[in-house]
Amino acid sequence: MTETLRARAVLLDMDGTLVDSTAVVERLWLAWAEPHGIDPETVLSVVHGRQGHQSMAIMLPERDHAINLRENELMLATEAQDVEGVVAIPGADALLAALREHPHAIVTSADVALMTARMGAAGLTLPALAVTAENVSASKPDPEGFLLAARTLGVDPADCVVFEDSGAGIQAAHAAGMRVVGVGRHATAHAPTVHVDDLTQVAIAPTDEGFEIRIG
Repeated sequence: MTETLRARAVLLDMDGTLVDSTAVVERLWLAWAEPHGIDPETVLSVVHGRQGHQSMAIMLPERDHAINLRENELMLATEAQDVEGVVAIPGADALLAALREHPHAIVTSADVALMTARMGAAGLTLPALAVTAENVSASKPDPEGFLLAARTLGVDPADCVVFEDSGAGIQAAHAAGMRVVGVGRHATAHAPTVHVDDLTQVAIAPTDEGFEIRIG
């Protein structure tokens, strides 16, 4: 059965939504956590969707945040150099092409260098607008990034649809007053508006007042 969402703008997470970078994210974060004795299950439940320094603060709450900020810079630089196994989520290229004539943006916890490296490794074209770690003061699940993207595009949050895979990202989208297409098997646990296994289940159709997102 097809479900339809009317929208005037689409806001897209990157990791896990457009790009499958799970292997490299988990490999590097588990290596970071090992000297601290942090359980791997805890690591994997925290790191997806958040900026690195916030993940560190959650896992090492007593540590000076200045150390987290320094280590996060190193982590981002390492991640940008390590794109082994990074591939596009099925249907991502077609969705980006279909959105080319409509307002849309990437909203990612990555910085510009990491975003560029992963999108390039996956063979995907960057949208004209991207909200990255450099543009916000608070990481997802804070809604700041999504609200900034909507404001920059000149679209009311209620008219935006977010594509997200992580709990932190879906929480951020809901907090921004936006509807959410949850992408991938883990997204269903976080109450998205609708869910898809991957982006091949998504079609974009123009309307007089914007466009429709058809799921099915």
